[in-house]
Amino acid sequence: MPDAIQLSHVSKAFGSGDARTLALKDATFSAALGELHLVVGPSGCGKTTLLSVAAGTLAWDEGDVTVLGTRLNDLPQPKVTAFRRRHIGFIFQQFNLIPTLDLVENVSVPLLLNGRPRREAEERSAALLQRLGLGGRERKRPTQLSGGQQQRVAIARALVHEPPLLIADEPTSALDRETGHQIMEILSTAARSPNRCVVIVTHDPRTYAYADRLTEMEDGRIAGVHQGQVLQNFIASHH
Repeated sequence: MPDAIQLSHVSKAFGSGDARTLALKDATFSAALGELHLVVGPSGCGKTTLLSVAAGTLAWDEGDVTVLGTRLNDLPQPKVTAFRRRHIGFIFQQFNLIPTLDLVENVSVPLLLNGRPRREAEERSAALLQRLGLGGRERKRPTQLSGGQQQRVAIARALVHEPPLLIADEPTSALDRETGHQIMEILSTAARSPNRCVVIVTHDPRTYAYADRLTEMEDGRIAGVHQGQVLQNFIASHH
């Protein structure tokens, strides 16, 4: 499968002088279309920074960043923003739903930002909520839902404009075991599309079994990439 993300020798520092901290150190990373790719490692190791760079939401200092065949180095920021809006979906640990909007309105936001008519956006959003087991709740507010239901809404919002790249930051950490399993099943199904890549930053070892590939990070560096039998051995050692 072709690469959805290709980072080559990327470095990123925060602060300056004595307070300067290297968050990414010569990191080379790839994730392919058709796979669910986990990025794991201790807090502060650079996982979220890595994916923020890949998504074009964070500037980097050195290296090359290519996403879905587009070299982000070559684009001015407004075009990076437009590229991200069209091609990338985001799922956040704290859901980031808008409390004053109902579920259909929340899910419709990416379509409206991409210029789709409101009626079409809401029809597509309602259909997707139905497929994710939230039929009959479309006009409820996020605060009327459980955490697992809110995460399903967040997934619907990330998928509604059919982006080829889905990036999730700790999507199961606030959920119980069974709900986390259900969320990972949904994300695994989404990744099975040959034209979509799902990349997940996680601390949750319960998610490891869903990975097609797993990248370990440590101290801003790529410490290892596991797949196949090596991945199975890694999973076994973390249970």
